[in-house]
Amino acid sequence: MTIAENLRQVKARMAQAAQRAQRAPDEITLVAVSKTKPLSLIAETAAAGQVDFGENRLEELCQKADAAAQSGLNGIRWHAIGTIQSRKAKLALRAAAAQPASGQLCLIHAVDRPKIAQRLSRLAAQSNLSLDVLLEVNVSGELSKHGFSPASLLTALPSLLDLPALRYRGLMTMAPFVPDAEQVRPCFRRLRRLLDDLRHEFPSDKHPQATWQHLSMGMTNDFEVAIEEGATIVRVGTAIFGHREYE
Repeated sequence: MTIAENLRQVKARMAQAAQRAQRAPDEITLVAVSKTKPLSLIAETAAAGQVDFGENRLEELCQKADAAAQSGLNGIRWHAIGTIQSRKAKLALRAAAAQPASGQLCLIHAVDRPKIAQRLSRLAAQSNLSLDVLLEVNVSGELSKHGFSPASLLTALPSLLDLPALRYRGLMTMAPFVPDAEQVRPCFRRLRRLLDDLRHEFPSDKHPQATWQHLSMGMTNDFEVAIEEGATIVRVGTAIFGHREYE
């Protein structure tokens, strides 16, 4: 199948999952995870109508954003979906400051600890920028996963909300990789309930820097279950681009 056919199939499955949950399909954003993929494939996917692309590594995101600008590939919204190392946080600012004509950083998905939130806010404030971020939560409790625990996030939020240059748009999680997607439904449900708690405890009318509208959860193997449980953003790579050489 071609990239365009893969994309159509993914969007059809997304729409069916939304309908099962009595949701509007246009409530959900598809992020095409283009890590390791060449710009030619990104251009092909964009030509098929895809706008949002996600990169795990900030270096790769910046390189592709620059290459897209040089090649005239405009209108892409880039998502930084991987863990951010403190020493590389400046790259997030470089991506966020990209000219809109060449595509711009739409969202940082994986603010997973107070230290990186503080560093991003300090760097953004120095550049007179505001960054849209999601807070990564390890709802599964797996030691291999990054992110706040639900309890530590609730403890940290008062100080996080005092950071001047971050706008909190919601939560993100990485579910365990399992053969049966139904097994991870409870993870997605816990994240949705946590978001509901944050909306109640830290409402946007009192904390305008926190809008809490997004749940970034679900990948190729489980995005339909994630949508049924309330995902507003799904991150899909393999179902669009095929397996990577190292998988």
